[in-house]
Amino acid sequence: MLVIMELDRTREEAEAVINQIEDLGYKAHPIYGDRQTVIGVTSNTGTVGEGKLRQMKGVEKVVRVSQPFKLVGREFHPENTRFNVSGVEIGPDTFTVMAGPCSVESEDQTVRIAKAVKAGGGDMLRGGAYKPRTSPYSFQGLGEDGLKILATAREETGLPVITEVMDARTLDTVCKYADMLQIGTRNMQNYDLLKEIGKAGKPVMLKRGYASTIDEWLLAAEYIMDAGTKEVLLCERGLRGFDKYTRNTLDLNAVPVVQKLTHLPILVDPSHGTGYTYLVAPMARAALAAGANAMMVEVHDKPEEALSDGQQALLPTQFAELMQQLRAIAPVLGKKMAGVKSAAA
Repeated sequence: MLVIMELDRTREEAEAVINQIEDLGYKAHPIYGDRQTVIGVTSNTGTVGEGKLRQMKGVEKVVRVSQPFKLVGREFHPENTRFNVSGVEIGPDTFTVMAGPCSVESEDQTVRIAKAVKAGGGDMLRGGAYKPRTSPYSFQGLGEDGLKILATAREETGLPVITEVMDARTLDTVCKYADMLQIGTRNMQNYDLLKEIGKAGKPVMLKRGYASTIDEWLLAAEYIMDAGTKEVLLCERGLRGFDKYTRNTLDLNAVPVVQKLTHLPILVDPSHGTGYTYLVAPMARAALAAGANAMMVEVHDKPEEALSDGQQALLPTQFAELMQQLRAIAPVLGKKMAGVKSAAA
C-alpha cells in the first residue's frame, strides 16, 4: 500500500509514519518530493494497521496497490527512474550501449575489443568472467582472472564494466571489479541470489528468463529492490521459441508493456534475442524505435575463434556502422546517445 502525506508536511511527521509502519512489522520506502512525501509499504499481506496510519498527523490518504509488484510499479513511483553508472547515464531520454565479447578469453583480446567498442561509440564494456553454460564441458569463464582483465580494459578505455554474477559465493569478488552487476536469464528466479545482489549497493541489470512472463520478471526485480537496490535495469533478451531460424524470439512487445507497468528503464539484447549476426543490427534499430532505453550487443574481432557465441557477435566494423545508424535514429525519437561523462560533470 501507499501512504500519501498532505502537501507541505514536515519531515518529522513523515518519519513518525515510517516508525509506525515499522512498528507494525512492515517495510517503509519513503520518496521525498519538493512538497509531498509518499511512503511505500511492503511486507503487508492484509489491511492490518491501515486505520491507524490513516489517523496519523499529516496523512492525506492510504491507497491499496493493485499490482503484485509494488516498488517496481508505477503506482508506487510514477516518475521514470534514471541513474548513473560510473559516468554513464541510464534513463528515459537516453539510449545507452553496452558492448563487448560474450566471454573474456585473454587480456589482449578483451582490451583490443574494448578499444574497438570505445572507438565505435559504445558507453559500457560487457564481458563474461563466470559463464553459465548448458554443457558442463563448455568454456566456463576465467573467474577472477577474467574480472581482473575487465578492470584492465576499463583502465585502458574508461568504459565502465558490466559482468554477470553467477552465485552469492562470488558476489563480493565481482563487486570488487564491476561497475554494474548482471543477472542472467537462468538466475532470474534464483531468489536467494536476487536478495543478496539487492544488498550489494551496485546498479543491477536483470535479464528476463527465457520462459518467463512479464509479471514473473517484474516480481524478480521486486526482490532486488525490496532488498535495497533501487538502480535496476530490465533486460529483454528473447524467449525460447520453436522456429529454427532464430535462437530465441525477441519480444519487442515487452518494451512498451514494461514502460506502461513500471518506472524502471529497459534494455534490449538483440544478440541473444536472435542468435545470428545478420539479425542483430535490424533488431537493435527496432529496439530503439520501440522506445528501449539501452542496448547490449556482443562484439568480437575474431568471431570464428570465439570461445562462446561467436555466431551472434558483430565485427568492430559492423558495430561502428550500427552505432552510426543509431545516432541518426535517436534524435527523431527524442533520445540522445548516452556517452560517458567526465568525473567533474
